[in-house]
Amino acid sequence: MARCMPNAMPEPVTDPLYRLLAWLSPAYPIGAFSYSHGIETAVEEGFIKDRVSLVMWLESVLTDGTGRVDGALFAAAWRAADAGDWTTFDAIAERAAAWRGTSEMALESRQQGGSFLSITRNAWKHPDLDAAHERLEGAISLPVAVALAAAVHGIALEQALGGYLHAFTANLISAAVRSVPLGQSDGQLALAALEAAVRRTVLAALAVTDLDDVGTATPLLDWCSLKHETQYTRLFRS
Repeated sequence: MARCMPNAMPEPVTDPLYRLLAWLSPAYPIGAFSYSHGIETAVEEGFIKDRVSLVMWLESVLTDGTGRVDGALFAAAWRAADAGDWTTFDAIAERAAAWRGTSEMALESRQQGGSFLSITRNAWKHPDLDAAHERLEGAISLPVAVALAAAVHGIALEQALGGYLHAFTANLISAAVRSVPLGQSDGQLALAALEAAVRRTVLAALAVTDLDDVGTATPLLDWCSLKHETQYTRLFRS
């Protein structure tokens, strides 16, 4: 009489896109909703007052400000992690932690990065995430943390970077929708209008060969962040 064999366990399935979408979802618990990246002050000062001015502001942030810097850091960190060059990776992480013009901007990136690494190393386990957490003592900026996770989990650089900058843009639009305020339709129209700027920022970041050549040209953004530190009424932490 033939013996019934137990069903073989299915092979584990990994889907890079699934992981990337999970990590960059607004539901991923890193506290992104509590930061406006200076937008709250820009609204208070009248620099952002409608969808058109919001698109203009965020295009500058992407191509000449934080998007430009974070994109370059992301690409450099991903390449170092992908090559297993942890000395270079740690140097990039240290530079990224210092590359902020104000204390609120530093808090914004550092708190989200630490939360991202903590959550991801528990939910999407990988020894390189644990090792980075130990070496950096949990202090890591958001673009470097996401780049690390993407590299060790086999998510292509261009895809991961595009997703990161899309999520960054979408979060700032969400802050503007609550601050201006704007309607949800205007928020989506703004996101659609910024697609080309996000793509340009991705391509510019991929072309960077030396982080010493990267800088920002958005002094008004830094001014808004500085002013936000002492703003009387605030909804956001930055």
